[in-house]
This record gives sequence, C-alpha cells and structure tokens, in this order.
Amino acid sequence: MPRARRARVEDVHELAMAMPHVTIEYGSQENPVYQVGRKSFVFFRTPRPDAVDPDTGERYTDVIVIWVPSESDKLALVQDPDSPWFTTEHFDGHLTVLVRAGRIGELGLDELREVVQDAWCSRASAARVKSWLAQGDKPV
Repeated sequence: MPRARRARVEDVHELAMAMPHVTIEYGSQENPVYQVGRKSFVFFRTPRPDAVDPDTGERYTDVIVIWVPSESDKLALVQDPDSPWFTTEHFDGHLTVLVRAGRIGELGLDELREVVQDAWCSRASAARVKSWLAQGDKPV
C-alpha cells in the first residue's frame, strides 16, 4: 500500500481555493485570508506576541489559523504535545487551531484536507454546506 503524501504549505492554499464560493482577502502584510460568505476559515497570521519560539522568544512568522467545528474538535487536535497543531491563550474560547508552516510536513495530505474542509463547513452557510456534501465526489 503506498504511503500517503506529506502535506506542504502549497496544499493549504490549493485545498482552501478548491472549496466552493471561496474568496481571498489580504491582511496588512499581504497575508492571505481565505473566506466563504465573508467569513474567514483559513488565514496566514502575521507574527504576534502570543506565538513565540520557547527557546529564543522570537515571534513565529509562519502561523496558519484554521477554524474547527467545535471545541471538542479543537481539543482532539491540540491535546497531543507532539502534534504540530497548537493554540495559545489568545485563542481560548475561539474555534480555531494553529499550525506553523514549518511543521506542516508532519501532517499527511489527507489529514490537512479533512481539517480544511471541516473549516470551510464550519464557516459556510448551511445551504452551501448541504450543496457541497450532496456532490458526493468532492472537488478536493
């Protein structure tokens, strides 16, 4: 059985854009923000003081924020300290998880696809989600 391909940063962009009704906005530093119905579901975050390298104190410059459907989904992703998924106090109570682009290769493409699709479903309108789910053979 062939080994599943590891995820790449380019996959985040491709998977987000493959979902229906997606638009891209750009943040203050030209960081992409993927939206459906004017609601963000994946965005590349600018460096912030809450996400820093524990050894150097340097702000991470490669954080990707991805929405999740529920708090239990968030906890399932971030509870393993060896996982590339994480959160910070800034995102307590917010249905998002964080992952550094530099660690995205620790994920399989299938896992990343599922998380991005779930993010889109958690932010798209019920009608759009129903229509997409009814397609059967998904476009991504």
